[in-house]
Amino acid sequence: MHRPLSLLFAALLLPLLFAATPAAAQVRVKDITDVDGVRGNQMVGYGLVVGLNGTGDMLNNSVFTRESLIGMLERLGVNTRDQAANLQTKNVAAVMVTANLPPFARNGTRIDVAVSALGDAKNLTGGTLLVTSLLAADGEVYAVAQGALVTGAIAARGAAVSVTQNVPTSARIANGATVERQIG
Repeated sequence: MHRPLSLLFAALLLPLLFAATPAAAQVRVKDITDVDGVRGNQMVGYGLVVGLNGTGDMLNNSVFTRESLIGMLERLGVNTRDQAANLQTKNVAAVMVTANLPPFARNGTRIDVAVSALGDAKNLTGGTLLVTSLLAADGEVYAVAQGALVTGAIAARGAAVSVTQNVPTSARIANGATVERQIG
């Protein structure tokens, strides 16, 4: 009679014991291992940021920005070649876009990108990167980036002084690129 009571006690206590222990953390194999010869790949692209509040490249000083803007507009069906000298917009900037393609990234995977001014733009805050192809060292396109920029820069101006914290000509786009092609 003593034995069934201890089995009943164990049957009631066992579920409580498991409920009281913390759940085992889920660990993915790829998070704790390195495969020899497998690494990420750096990518780079050239693009245009639009929507800047008068802080973009001066088109007279940055010929590559002016030519890129004219070329983009022509591809969209707008002929500005004969009016190139009259283009005076200050809301466009030429930029370099960089990203790291992680190993085993599949088509459709979203990755972060870094965007840096190439010309004489003063501030990229509020800008939007237009579709930009990202190429790996082999010259092939592996991802396409686009989206709103976040600079993290803060500027304050007064009558006697102006202060800028962080770099307003460097920005990020979280999940700003889509992998279009897998490595391998």
